[in-house]
Amino acid sequence: DLTHFGDPPDAFRVIEAVRRFCPNVLAVTGNLDMPWVIDALRAEGISLHGEGRRLGDLGVFGCGGSNVTPMDTPTELEEDELAAVLERGHAAVADAPRRLLVCHTPPHDTRLDRLMNGTPVGSPAVRAFIERRQPDVAVVGHIHEGRGVDRLGATVVVNPGALRDGGYVVVDDDGARLTAELRTRR
Repeated sequence: DLTHFGDPPDAFRVIEAVRRFCPNVLAVTGNLDMPWVIDALRAEGISLHGEGRRLGDLGVFGCGGSNVTPMDTPTELEEDELAAVLERGHAAVADAPRRLLVCHTPPHDTRLDRLMNGTPVGSPAVRAFIERRQPDVAVVGHIHEGRGVDRLGATVVVNPGALRDGGYVVVDDDGARLTAELRTRR
């Protein structure tokens, strides 16, 4: 989540803070961001929700919001909507030699989607998409306690945990392959 039930100005405060460390920012919203934050990101040209960008041989695409939760948060999508948004973003970069997925919702039944009690709450649609399309790296979030790394086929899936807790991931493109490394800002 960029915000906690916040509007575009709240989201852009976070984005500007990130830009101090990394000037080129592309983003997806979380389920706690108001739905119109997606439109504001799109207007700034930095949204990845159902969109893709080519950066040389790297294709970056994404999906914001989350699967449906019991909490009825502002930006939730049904499983078929998640699948459609992922496919739309992927279509823009499908021919890229290397592909990076940025998706707020983790794939179902991995190390990255479990609540504190061990219940997996990720998206079956996200899992099916990753298994079918096999992006090189998928960076996910949503489940803050799900920080870690997992693999689905050839795809390395990474959940950095909450940025407010110092969690982030560095994805490196060496021109031949993508690697992902979890880091913590202290």
